[in-house]
Amino acid sequence: MDDLTGVARGAETLLEVLADHDRRGWSTQFVARADAAIECEDCHNRFAAAETSVLELRRLEGASDPDDMLAVAGIECPHCSHRGSLVLNYGPTASTEDAAVLLALNDPAS
Repeated sequence: MDDLTGVARGAETLLEVLADHDRRGWSTQFVARADAAIECEDCHNRFAAAETSVLELRRLEGASDPDDMLAVAGIECPHCSHRGSLVLNYGPTASTEDAAVLLALNDPAS
């Protein structure tokens, strides 16, 4: 029995989530922009966060630093229909753009 008191176990890493998205064919990257907008890195169109289909949303916290708080959304571009990943910081380290986009996203599709 190893003594790993206080160490997070079984937590997903950002690389694991992104690899899972790639396996599903969700290879596009998205970027948060001002005014709760998102930019698609494939077609370069910008759209309101509320306009996109959220396929899933995963929350990650760093095993060694709980302040490493990330939200990874699997989303679909409403312009080109490509699917991919939007990585956002949340909590005290979140940028204004990341926080606004995260608040504006719809709940993931059931």
